[in-house]
Amino acid sequence: MQVLLKRTAVSMIALIMTMPLSAEAQTAKSVPQSQMQMQLSFAPLVKQTAGAVVNVYAERMVQRQSPFAGDPFFEQFFGQRMPNRTEKQSSLGSGVIVEANGTVITNNHVIDGADDIKIALSDGREFPCDVVLKDDRVDLAVLKIKSKNQSFPILPIGNSDAVEVGDLVLAIGNPFGVGQTVTSGIVSALARNQVKNEVGFFIQTDASINPGNSGGALANMSGELIGLNTAIFSQGGGSNGIGFAIPANLVKVFLAAADRGAKTFDRPYIGASFEPVTSDVAEALGLDKVRGALVTKVVEGGPAAKAGLKAGEVVTAINNIPVEHPDALGYRLTTAGLGATVDLTVLENGKELHDSMTLAAAPESTPRDEKLIQGNNPFSGATVANLSPRVADELHLPADTNGVVVENLKADSPAERLGFAPKDIVVSVNGVAITSTDVLQQAVTGNPSFWRVEIERDGQRIRQFFR
Repeated sequence: MQVLLKRTAVSMIALIMTMPLSAEAQTAKSVPQSQMQMQLSFAPLVKQTAGAVVNVYAERMVQRQSPFAGDPFFEQFFGQRMPNRTEKQSSLGSGVIVEANGTVITNNHVIDGADDIKIALSDGREFPCDVVLKDDRVDLAVLKIKSKNQSFPILPIGNSDAVEVGDLVLAIGNPFGVGQTVTSGIVSALARNQVKNEVGFFIQTDASINPGNSGGALANMSGELIGLNTAIFSQGGGSNGIGFAIPANLVKVFLAAADRGAKTFDRPYIGASFEPVTSDVAEALGLDKVRGALVTKVVEGGPAAKAGLKAGEVVTAINNIPVEHPDALGYRLTTAGLGATVDLTVLENGKELHDSMTLAAAPESTPRDEKLIQGNNPFSGATVANLSPRVADELHLPADTNGVVVENLKADSPAERLGFAPKDIVVSVNGVAITSTDVLQQAVTGNPSFWRVEIERDGQRIRQFFR
């Protein structure tokens, strides 16, 4: 065995020495064009892409509970509600420049609630930023670098629908604040929905992603952005080789909304509820595997009803693109864009049908008529609104929810102290059914000896009594 190894080593050295190398080949590198070249170095690809990936610094002022809260001595002077302390909190993430004018895409959770946002380029330059558009439901935010007459390096946005399991990728970001870092891996899976947001459809990769990588680039071997690194599965906070990225096609739609000057990111309103297909349903319908979105409820007069969808049917594809689960359905509709007409492949009683649906934003069919409730009553300090499909969509409530909803609460108001919360639906007050904000405002006037309130929270009815 030793002789064989020696002979092999000598033979390899001789072979290498006889291979001609040009001066250009020895000194210059190019973007890899083959699998063989890819094994040598990612350096040319990193040089092409990394300049567009930036560090994002966000600062926000937060309220902290006083360290003396609960201390009997200080409660003599301040009562049980001790004054809170205001502290500055800093967070660190990543972002990607996608337009030469300084447009940056990042995760909403990186900058949410920030009072001051700055970005730092890999060349050391730093700039302040403005928020153009953000949305917590899809966890995306568009920033604009504040600068004059400067052009910035960009990372072109690729087609995430062309991504396949096994594709080589680079993850570029600023993990743990150590500075720009590049890791490599492959696409491990597609259409993952283990990370929960309103569009649960992610690219999974084994490229190392750590805290601080949020908002960074997942790039393909053509130097294109195919995903925005967002989350990891980890028990200890570090990378375990299971990272998730928001697909680039959703990023494109979000950027288009920002370019139009949109103040909110409107997703298509379906007017239906869906559940995952179980193995029993798949077997009954003759599906080859568990896939699709089972229609459980259709709102009368909504887009789904107009398209002909019925409860009990299963949507298996949109525009001939397979739908793996209900989250994938939402993703495909969102990336199709408002105003588009899509073809739905539907299974009904084992038969394949096709329905056509035109996508539109959720309508505000009932004026929201927001009101700030004041006075000596349990809802004092609560801002309430009439529910409509649009308000329900904004608050992540079922589309067919009716009545009056709590939108927000003033800090330390009676409503907050009594335990009311945003998204609570006011059902009745002292036996009066609450059908509008006007009815609620009228119901809380006067000075009764006690208040009997019924609300709905997370599908559960709650009855409360106050004096």
